[in-house]
Amino acid sequence: MSSLTEILIIRGVMPIEALDNVVDGWKGDDEMVRQLVNDGVITPTDYASARAAQHGLPFVELTEYPVDRMAVSLVQAAICRRHEVLPIANIGNTITLAVVDPGNVFAIDDVRAAVRMQVNLVVAERKDLLAAIDRYHRADNEISSLTTVLEEESSGQELAISEQEASEDDAPIVRFVNLLISQGIQDKASDIHIEPGQHDMGVRYRIDGVLHEMQRAPKAIQNGVISRLKIMSDIDIAERRKPQDGRLSVNHGGRQIDLRVATLPTVWGEKVVMRILDNSSTTLTLSDLNMLDNNLDNYRRSFTKPNGMILVTGPTGSGKSTTLYTTLNAVAKPEVNVITVEDPVEFRMAGINQVQVNVKAGLTFAAALRSILRSDPDVVLIGEIRDQETAQIAIEASLTGHLVLSTLHTNSAPAAITRLIEMDIEPFLVGSALDSVVAQRLARRLCERCREQYQSTIEGLANMGFYLDPSKPSPLLYRPVGCTHCSNTGYRGRIALHEVMMVSEEIERLAVARASTIEITKVAVSQGMATLRQDGWTKALMGYTSVEEILRVVV
Repeated sequence: MSSLTEILIIRGVMPIEALDNVVDGWKGDDEMVRQLVNDGVITPTDYASARAAQHGLPFVELTEYPVDRMAVSLVQAAICRRHEVLPIANIGNTITLAVVDPGNVFAIDDVRAAVRMQVNLVVAERKDLLAAIDRYHRADNEISSLTTVLEEESSGQELAISEQEASEDDAPIVRFVNLLISQGIQDKASDIHIEPGQHDMGVRYRIDGVLHEMQRAPKAIQNGVISRLKIMSDIDIAERRKPQDGRLSVNHGGRQIDLRVATLPTVWGEKVVMRILDNSSTTLTLSDLNMLDNNLDNYRRSFTKPNGMILVTGPTGSGKSTTLYTTLNAVAKPEVNVITVEDPVEFRMAGINQVQVNVKAGLTFAAALRSILRSDPDVVLIGEIRDQETAQIAIEASLTGHLVLSTLHTNSAPAAITRLIEMDIEPFLVGSALDSVVAQRLARRLCERCREQYQSTIEGLANMGFYLDPSKPSPLLYRPVGCTHCSNTGYRGRIALHEVMMVSEEIERLAVARASTIEITKVAVSQGMATLRQDGWTKALMGYTSVEEILRVVV
């Protein structure tokens, strides 16, 4: 049997010189190759492929392989996770088993005993195999089984649950809640909704901006589930008459995930919404925002100035915080004092000073801003401008040598000027302080594995509001299809659409004259601003999203 290093060198994926760095710590061929993988000398896929060749077995890429769900169901999820194996095909009395380590005889024996069939092995890359196990062995079945158990225990009576019982890790309701959260994180949901109904309780996940109903649970477990979430979030378990906010952290896949929790009393009980906060937003770069070149150049010119005000506008969940944190990553340096005031502080960032609003203690946005301006800041981030007092202080700060970043709820970039004036800010201050406004929306990104190119028609696009030159050929666009990689939705992930308006002298004069949003928009477009729909159209032509998705998120 050839060694792994011999196979990798013969294949040309590993230079022989790479052995010089690890030969002193030699403990075995396999361990040495794993060290080279950790050092980035060879890829995990090359390593897995070499292991397959070493044992004379096929190598498969599970992201491309048509996995048979009936075969998957033959082996329990616990066995698959414990041994890192997954059945992917079933022909006659033989199953094909994807493994990470083909030398693990205990795993093969356990699977053979479980299915009582012959087992043929193929080798897969570890990360792909674990992702496939998560994808095909979802927690849905376990949640459904647990729901049935809880329903039988309740026997139509409401389950009483004490604070002590709601804290016990082995309690059925605790496992039910943990499964709901872990499945939401695994499905890359942005929000988890626990919704009481008249006869049952619903669970919905917001995935790529669209809500999907995942579970219906018996009404009897409703109070127990909500009590458990309140305890995890450090919320008053006895208060059910008014909204409350909290925060909890869970470990998932070896990393800590934060969730922001909000309760809301409804006629059928308390609704709970958990916002899953992905800390990867704090490590994004400007290129990750997918701004078009012209928009990115204009935006970069704004935040590299020593003073002025930059607003990011859009509805809740449109990615405003991600854009602001990415901007902070670009401007935060040891020689720059960055202070933020947020409600709540969604992401913790090293190297900046973050202040949490506490209205009960009197620490409002406006009160915090007054103190911040006495703390010698260079850059100030305000989570949201909600009232006249906060807006006034923010604008004055931008006029006295500070760079101010904030968010505002408007439908477009030009509407931000009108909104500030409506908040009783003097128009001449708005025009002087404001440097640029970014409006944005999030559209679902087409799955790159299954998207389909097609020839559009001028007439069809015109009916949807996209008017093109009839003398030119209709463009090639992409549409969703659906595959296992994207859960048959045709979309995977999201992409931002941007509208970047630079406040020029002419727009400043319009602000002083209290011009309407329509007038400001006309001037901004004449000066080169691409509207949200135009930005979306460009990204549809680039194959990032579909025309239907643009129409869904942009008026």
